[in-house]
Amino acid sequence: MKLRKLALCTSAAGLLLWAWVAPGQQPRRVDDTALKNAGKTGEEWLSYGLTPGETRYSPLNQINATNASRLGLNWLYEIGPGGGNQEGTLLMSNGTLFGITNWSVVYAVDARTGKEKWRWDPEVNQATVRPKMCCGIVNRGIAMYEGNIIAPSNDGRLFALNMETGKPVWETRVAYSQDSYTLTMAPRIAKGKVIIGVAGAEFPVRGYFEAHDAKTGAFAWRTYTVPGDPSKPPENEDMRRAAATWSTEGMKMGGGGTVWDGMAYDPEADLFYVGTGNAGPWTQDARQQGKDKENLYAASILAVKPDTGKLAWYFQMVPGDEWDFDSVQQLLLADVVIKGQPRKVIMQANKNGFYYVIDRVTGKFISGQPFAQVTWARGLNEETGKPIINEESYYHTQSIPIAPGPGGAHNWSPMSFNPATGLVYLPASPGGSFNYSSDPNFKYQEGRQNMGIAFGGFGGGGRAAAGDAAALAGTAPAAPSKPLPAPPAIGPTPPEGNGRGGVLLAWDVVNQKERWRAQGGGGIGGGTVTTAGNLVLQVIPDGRLVAYTADKGDKVLEIQTGLRGGMGPPITYMLDGKQYVALAGGSGALPAFGPPPGAAGAGGRGPGPGPGPGAPPAAGAPAGPAPAAAGGAGFPPPTTQVTPKLLVFVLDGKAQLPAAAAAAPPAQ
Repeated sequence: MKLRKLALCTSAAGLLLWAWVAPGQQPRRVDDTALKNAGKTGEEWLSYGLTPGETRYSPLNQINATNASRLGLNWLYEIGPGGGNQEGTLLMSNGTLFGITNWSVVYAVDARTGKEKWRWDPEVNQATVRPKMCCGIVNRGIAMYEGNIIAPSNDGRLFALNMETGKPVWETRVAYSQDSYTLTMAPRIAKGKVIIGVAGAEFPVRGYFEAHDAKTGAFAWRTYTVPGDPSKPPENEDMRRAAATWSTEGMKMGGGGTVWDGMAYDPEADLFYVGTGNAGPWTQDARQQGKDKENLYAASILAVKPDTGKLAWYFQMVPGDEWDFDSVQQLLLADVVIKGQPRKVIMQANKNGFYYVIDRVTGKFISGQPFAQVTWARGLNEETGKPIINEESYYHTQSIPIAPGPGGAHNWSPMSFNPATGLVYLPASPGGSFNYSSDPNFKYQEGRQNMGIAFGGFGGGGRAAAGDAAALAGTAPAAPSKPLPAPPAIGPTPPEGNGRGGVLLAWDVVNQKERWRAQGGGGIGGGTVTTAGNLVLQVIPDGRLVAYTADKGDKVLEIQTGLRGGMGPPITYMLDGKQYVALAGGSGALPAFGPPPGAAGAGGRGPGPGPGPGAPPAAGAPAGPAPAAAGGAGFPPPTTQVTPKLLVFVLDGKAQLPAAAAAAPPAQ
């Protein structure tokens, strides 16, 4: 679908929005004030993390610890055949649920009934984009602002769609997939601007994030995360500082540091926070000469001014990262009391296994502790937060087992913070390791994944976690050799079974310690929401919706949704006096980690109405690519096809759940 000049103006879109609301009902305007205050009532879910600080805490309590066992399905909507994991967070406003598929098809359904209102397909060229997506075909969400849904497409475009009709209002270009960039994250809104970052560090590309006027799509600013072509002068002083921490060869190859998730906003501090990805290629052998270069600003949290994108402060978690410990995991803002003093903090459970608490105004390190087993570092400097890296964890051509592996101790799955308990609810993968080794024959090839590693194999049981397998598809096989001894470990002892399936951790952010855990409640995918009803609701990649008491971790609900494969995080909202829980999931005919490079097939759906609630897929609709062969090189076997669906639950819901898939994906 090619868009040129659009006749629909902003004022017309506003008029259409008013007409959309039922007669006599005052519509809720989604502007900066509404986004800032969304977490106060919890009636609507207006942005990716509900609040600008991404807490995923709802003050709703109609569904609570005493009655959660009565939760049942109210209705379901058939999203249509997939072709990848459904990882998007749903939004709800003015009685309508909005979602996006893995192939960037946006849909709107009546939040009361599940009846489809509209559906819009950006018609991504799947054959050309698929090879440019490193870790599966995914799209993690949308934004809403002033009568429009703002949606990214995998191929680098950004659209505004009228919330009532789904008709395009504006289109702009953030990146080009032919340059090995893709868009996989949900955009965020700050001060009337829509801010989004790019994916593609494994190729590697040069990372950046940028802002556009949320009403018009007009370009506002771009901030690079790593230095560019060394033959050209740096764009500003921040890039000059960064260039001094890179080798010339590393800069020539692109550098990575992409921004594919992890953003938050503090309106009072006037700061917008961004997590940056791994440096690329992964290995220091391929990227630079010597191990003392920091590679700014990869694997960091950046605080910028939302008006200009200018850097206010940065905090780098892993200088010279060569283990894929990027820092794009969820950024969560909270106000807590530490040692008797009120502190405004930004927090992250990093892939590297450490939980960080940082002053969000100054960027000063407050505390950090391992929440999973860690061997790459001996701890964090108590004053600066810099890692004390185990020298033996720097790898070369002989493999060495390092924990966590490249899938991380915590990946993109959202955590949530409950101010009543002071706990963060964290889906974690605390066990296992990966045998890292560098490829002695590595040569940079433009337009292809350039990671520089040999596929060294998996420790801790010998099988890949899905996230590890995704990250390592297509890497060179390691030469047969006995791995070097593992460095000494710190952090919690992995649970029984080495943490397969993960755990849900309730983490005390002030005292930096675990308060309770639920075995088998983590891994990559799904996520959590916590509520004033003393609840933690979690979606797990094996298809379960579970609920625990927020204070003690007692399980009060477990439902097998039948949507095994790719699961998005749950949301909750209030409509007509009833509280609902909604989620989307189902992966199509794919392994949990996505197709092999170059696999044929289509996902998503064409333009026009979808199949509607409870209906089978439309006749002739593409079923997605064929599954990869089972097993092989430590990869999980494919999942059974599960047509993606949106499910909405309510107390005493009586609708029939989908039939469970014949075979569940392997535990992660």
